[in-house]
Amino acid sequence: MSSTPTQEITNVVLVHGAFADGSGWRRVYDTLTARGYRVMIVQNPLTSLEDDVAATTRVLDLMDGPTILVGHSWGGTVITEAGMHPRVAGLVYVSALAPDAGETTGQQYEGFAPTPEFIIDTVEDGYGFLNLENFKAGFSADATDEDAAFLRDSQVPINMSVFATPVKNAAWHDKPTWAVIATEDKSFDPAMLRHMSERMGAKTTRVSGSHDVYITQSDTVAAVIVDAARSALAQESLSSSTA
Repeated sequence: MSSTPTQEITNVVLVHGAFADGSGWRRVYDTLTARGYRVMIVQNPLTSLEDDVAATTRVLDLMDGPTILVGHSWGGTVITEAGMHPRVAGLVYVSALAPDAGETTGQQYEGFAPTPEFIIDTVEDGYGFLNLENFKAGFSADATDEDAAFLRDSQVPINMSVFATPVKNAAWHDKPTWAVIATEDKSFDPAMLRHMSERMGAKTTRVSGSHDVYITQSDTVAAVIVDAARSALAQESLSSSTA
């Protein structure tokens, strides 16, 4: 007896990380919308984990059905918590952090190699900017000089206290998960990214690229999101039936 095919998900929500805003997702957005997906982009205030999760939840509330939730960098911490939303059917981590429940983002760095080219300058009010002179080397080494300069000069500071805020829930325990790892990432030790991916049991794609892989390797990132959209509901159903 043949089974009914699982419906493909058509909704995607994209979540940016620290020192950035949602405009970096433009190439991924263009690729997915051209293929018929309904895509919305969160603008994180980067003021606290709670505020960023709330911003993501507001966008998820607007979606009309099962949704793939995608996070880059700090956005991975955000989707780990926000992914508990009932509309989220799958998670995609793009060179992203993935703490477990009760862990802080800062704890993810423990035991892994330092990243000397990724320099954060913290100002008096506790917000951090990426060092202007090192921005390209640490964040966007494979971007054009023009694109790297725009990212550098439009960066959004983050409240540095967020890295000490523990996550209350880790949606990746219950939702199908994918990961994209940039092998030339200078913001994170790639071994740290591999560790988090393996711990989540994520389907992982490795691609040559820097931390801004969501921009410079947007076709690969979009392809992983499409894979998640095509198979997340089937994986979720299989997991439920074997639980």
